[in-house]
Amino acid sequence: MRPKFLLSLALFFIITISGFSQTAIVRGIILDETQKPIENVNIKAGDIGTQTNINGFYEIVIPANADISIEFTHVSFKKVVSTFNLKNGEEFEFNPIMKTSVEQIATVVVNSRKRKDVEGILTLEPEAIRKIPGAQPGVENLLMTLPGVNNTNELSTQYAVRGGNFDENLVYVNDIQVYRPFLIRSGQQEGLSFVNSNMVQNVDFSAGGFQAKYGDKLSSVLDITYKTPYQFEINADLSLLGGSLSYEDVSKDSKFTSIIGARYRDNSLLVNAKETETNFNPTFADLQAYFTYKFTDKFHLSFLGNASINKYDYEPQTRQTNFGTLSDPVALLVFYEGQEKDQYQTYFGAFKGTYFANDNLTLKLIGSTYHTTEEEYFDILAQYRLGEVNTNIGDEDIGEVEFSEGIGSQLNHGRNDLDALITTIEHKGDLKIEDNFIEWSLKYTNEDIRDRLVEWEVIDSAGFSIRPPKTIPSNEQPYIPYSGPLEPFQNIRATNKTQINRFQAYAQWSKRSTLGNSDVWYNAGVRVHNWSVNGDGISSSNQTVFSPRAQFAIKPDWEKDMLFRVAGGLYYQPPFYRELRDATGTVQPNVKAQKSLHIVLGNDYSFKMWDRPFKLTSEVYYKNLTDVNPYTIENVRIRYRANNSAKAYAYGLDMRLNGEFVPGTESWFSFGYLKTEENIENQGYIARPTDQRLKFAALFQDYVPNMPNFKMYLNLVYNTGVPGGSPSYADPYIYQTRLPDYKRADLGIQLVLADDNKQFKSGWKKPFKQLSIGFEIFNIFDVQNSITNTWVRDVYSKRQFAIPNYLTPRVFNVRTTMKF
Repeated sequence: MRPKFLLSLALFFIITISGFSQTAIVRGIILDETQKPIENVNIKAGDIGTQTNINGFYEIVIPANADISIEFTHVSFKKVVSTFNLKNGEEFEFNPIMKTSVEQIATVVVNSRKRKDVEGILTLEPEAIRKIPGAQPGVENLLMTLPGVNNTNELSTQYAVRGGNFDENLVYVNDIQVYRPFLIRSGQQEGLSFVNSNMVQNVDFSAGGFQAKYGDKLSSVLDITYKTPYQFEINADLSLLGGSLSYEDVSKDSKFTSIIGARYRDNSLLVNAKETETNFNPTFADLQAYFTYKFTDKFHLSFLGNASINKYDYEPQTRQTNFGTLSDPVALLVFYEGQEKDQYQTYFGAFKGTYFANDNLTLKLIGSTYHTTEEEYFDILAQYRLGEVNTNIGDEDIGEVEFSEGIGSQLNHGRNDLDALITTIEHKGDLKIEDNFIEWSLKYTNEDIRDRLVEWEVIDSAGFSIRPPKTIPSNEQPYIPYSGPLEPFQNIRATNKTQINRFQAYAQWSKRSTLGNSDVWYNAGVRVHNWSVNGDGISSSNQTVFSPRAQFAIKPDWEKDMLFRVAGGLYYQPPFYRELRDATGTVQPNVKAQKSLHIVLGNDYSFKMWDRPFKLTSEVYYKNLTDVNPYTIENVRIRYRANNSAKAYAYGLDMRLNGEFVPGTESWFSFGYLKTEENIENQGYIARPTDQRLKFAALFQDYVPNMPNFKMYLNLVYNTGVPGGSPSYADPYIYQTRLPDYKRADLGIQLVLADDNKQFKSGWKKPFKQLSIGFEIFNIFDVQNSITNTWVRDVYSKRQFAIPNYLTPRVFNVRTTMKF
């Protein structure tokens, strides 16, 4: 009855909608001609007014989706008037310069729409990122609701885009590429995403066909911009899964700004709810800082730093998984000994100097260092019983294994260490010449990676050690005695010291123009990437690739608001260290860059429904991939063959309808269709590990009628199953078993006690700019999703049973957010 009640509750929120004001925020700093802040500037938008503070900072709330004129007046300066047309919930930065000796600045209409649309880039609202519930809240959680973005593991922040894998996605924070840990094997080990949601100002995402200015990956780009603070502010977010705290401030002369964020994450609430009983002690914590100092109005220096320390202690005790059918139930009962101790320490620092030579020329110099030390140590003995389950209702032993079909054990040992130091220096520039915009970059990266890999596994079934697959003679025990030496089922030992030097450059040109009565936009560019691999016992290798890319968009002069775009190019992905290491741990320096001929056709249709704005975005895409590096996925760990022995293709359709289904809130519905196959060593085409055929998702925001401060957030995802139900060592041409479909719904209920429209001048709520409390329900309908299978052998019939490894069940969480 409980799932029905929760469904009724969610539907109640969706159906009972009422009117709500639609607003946007304009904020910034007002300066004089000498770049000094101006205090007590009067700012007026209709009947709404405010003034700048001592630092020249202002913030004003205006109606959305309409032309709103804002006047900036001061007795010592000429009046400034600008007109804005912003969408609901948008926050726009406007920094006018007030002059004493010239006429009033001409009226300028600022309309944010289509700034990114022509480039095929989707912009996500930071407030939605911070509010939407999920087992791993943040940017990646919101990406999972987009078409073409898939991940069937809610404990992981990794994602696959349009048939690619986790390693094919670029992530930038303030123009600086960031990385994720190397040795992560399961979602519950990951902890925190690099991106701190409380520090985010802008999020741009492209699922393909992106420009030459973005790096050499095959699938997607996530481009994050951190805030530039304008006033003192403290944000806090607390829940049963941990918490975060951020501090931001600006100096009195407005030259120095700082934002610092600290986070702590404890996944035990989620993991302890799983079927394996454990002693689980995780510690995921990080500290980030972003500082900017404006030496002059022409030169700014910023620093982005991050320190992350993740510890994962795991001591499994018992597990019972019931599977099979009602008429033939089977159970796996496991008793564990041993433990796993993992530790990941990551330190990252980057300086960026920006020189504004004039209004048309900007030059940047960026230097960054990323250092990670990772340890993965485990010795876990699993002793199992596989048998029939007592289903007699009323029996005191109901649910217990009555007859054992298989008895055995499995011992896993690992001593893996990795130390990676990645240093980068880059020059970037952009130049505007009339309607032409030119961008370029020169970049050097050194990757110094030291890796020790020691893993082995012994499987014992009814007292007989199972030999590795494809060994001769085969193991026919217990029917035919085998007197040869015992061998581990899997045994990997390798020590690598590898250096990779990369030289990258790009140049691209963009232009806005007209074609008849239609607005058009052009972009064309090329990237070049040279890399060399060397190290102890590794033969040196040097390769170079060129990547031409282009985009074109047109907005016809039609009554209907339509935008068409086409993008494509030749995309290369030069191998990172993980792609150079084969299944035995050996580095193969001659691995080529994977290559993809990518074409994307897109359409945006903006319209009004119920007198509110909506947009339907549609994209069809095709990828022809060559020199493909085949791989297998086990949970979230990817293992490559490192031999470029395959070719592949991917095509699909992505659709997203977003708008104000409820006045004052943005929601969307997504649909994606994908087919991707590969041909390994000319054996024929089979589904790739990321062949997520269908995807439906919805993000819905609502509030209670007559109580707009009582809000609801609903996050729904449905993905069809991917190939991955087979053993990791199996021949993919023999096993094409798919995992079950992934179905998940997360619900958040929030009561807003204070916000921008509801402030208190006395009482205990007075210090709060924002305050809310609420609860979250993860996996509302308690669906048993599985990420992999554990394969257990019946010694008598030699039959292998696939026992699903389930993800998180229904979990309740309490959450509060605050802003001071």
